[in-house]
Amino acid sequence: MGVAKQHKPVKLIIGMISNDPDLIMKMEKTLEWKFGKIDFRTSLLDFAYTDYYAPEMGQNLKRQFISFRKLVNPETLPKIKHYTNRLELGMSRERGKPSRRINIDPGYVTDAKLILATTKDNAHRVYLYGGVFAEITLRFVDRSYQPWEWTYRDYQTKEYVDIFNEIRKIYLQQMK
Repeated sequence: MGVAKQHKPVKLIIGMISNDPDLIMKMEKTLEWKFGKIDFRTSLLDFAYTDYYAPEMGQNLKRQFISFRKLVNPETLPKIKHYTNRLELGMSRERGKPSRRINIDPGYVTDAKLILATTKDNAHRVYLYGGVFAEITLRFVDRSYQPWEWTYRDYQTKEYVDIFNEIRKIYLQQMK
């Protein structure tokens, strides 16, 4: 019989999508205030993998990923998702209406996987609590993260895989 034990801490990551670079910068500062010092950030990356966000957020979308120095307990992921959803709503053009100006998606990196939080159920997602699900988006195999058949197209690209491999290296250093 296995014995239940506390999970090791994980590396919080957040991806943001918007067509307003100033808003991304503002959210970065807000997230840093909430979760602590940022230890990794990408430049603004072109986001042209889907038109899913276009009706709400318009065209010429950019994405930025950040990670935080302070490691977190993975059990906090649903609370973090609720917090980022409130930030999105607070930045909406009209409160209470689906007119987001920014998408803020939290997740975490471990030595073995990248997990993303979502409020949308699907066959490959596990319910956590409070309407939040976890998706194993990438798995670490043969010295690199690898996608699954359900992994979002952008997360399958070499550019994104390289980003998460770099964040994983920072995490492994922290765990020593």
